[in-house]
Amino acid sequence: MNCRLKSLRQLALFFILTGSVLNHVRADTGSQPSGNDWMQVIRSSPYWVSQGVYSNILTIRDWVLREGGYCDDTDRHILFDMRGQFLAWISDGADRDDTQALLNTTRQSLHEKKTVETWVPGQEGETGYPFALACDQPHVNLDEAVARYLGTIPADRIWGDWDDLSFGSTERPGALHEALMYVYQRRMSQNRLELPEALPRYLAGQILIESGGQARAHSEANARGILQLSPSALSDCQIKPRNYWHRLAQIDCAFKLMNQNARNLRPAFEQRFGHLPQAKRDRLFTLLLVQAYHGGAGRVQALLDDENLSRPAAYFAEHQERFSAGDIAFGMVFHNLGRDRLGLASLYYVADVQLATEALCRSPRLSTTEFCKWN
Repeated sequence: MNCRLKSLRQLALFFILTGSVLNHVRADTGSQPSGNDWMQVIRSSPYWVSQGVYSNILTIRDWVLREGGYCDDTDRHILFDMRGQFLAWISDGADRDDTQALLNTTRQSLHEKKTVETWVPGQEGETGYPFALACDQPHVNLDEAVARYLGTIPADRIWGDWDDLSFGSTERPGALHEALMYVYQRRMSQNRLELPEALPRYLAGQILIESGGQARAHSEANARGILQLSPSALSDCQIKPRNYWHRLAQIDCAFKLMNQNARNLRPAFEQRFGHLPQAKRDRLFTLLLVQAYHGGAGRVQALLDDENLSRPAAYFAEHQERFSAGDIAFGMVFHNLGRDRLGLASLYYVADVQLATEALCRSPRLSTTEFCKWN
């Protein structure tokens, strides 16, 4: 598989040198970060800094995905603060050590100019603050992925049978989009799914981000197919090895896993966020389901009901009118970075899926359809 189309789950490897988001002191304690630990910077931040973070991170990730904005030259790093606000960029050095030295010099300069209240030097294996993000990362070419998903090229179209599903034919194959909607509508008619209405659009975005829509996508972690399902997930869906790459089977399995995650998370979610307005509640739940697909439902459930990890969620639930659904979804993860194996890749994955759905809904074919009404 082309390196630029590897699963974004591998992006965690790139955050050893770089990272993202944070500064300030926690309003309820008044404690200062130690200055030598990026996680201490996070622990010292007040929850209110998550206001606007979703939109800000989307902007930065869009630069990376589209190689535009301050990432129109991929040999750069961008630096930004705890709220995801862009601060500066640097041209990469001759090697990793040189680039890290340039990042640290820039971090110190931003602190001296009082652009940020503290700075933490980065080094190999240690993230610094302000956090930085490399413009040159393996990612999906969205234009190519959208074209593949919409079946613009005949070779990318699909037909076949799976379980009780039968889609297209050799004479009349269909686009991945049509296959996804066929599976969704079929399973809904059988009362086998209970998911937010916007979920199919986000699953389409995940196809773009996970594999670029390539049927034979195969990650170094042995995730396979258009939805980069692990052998254990494929086994849970009773898919035999000979059908691991079957696109109908992959879509059906992903919906099944999403539905299982929704069923497991809904009680804790409703207990925590059941008072939110309906549209906001549905959008937040959808984003958390995307997060659960990436990092596991158990980890998301802990963010909702674990005694320690749920403290950000409790704050956002009490003050929900101050935050968008995206801010809440990001804030719950952000204020727990470094705990329970939560990393920056968790934030970037959801942001990239959101950007992929927006790219789909800008296409003339889908922009005015029911599929995009929740965009």
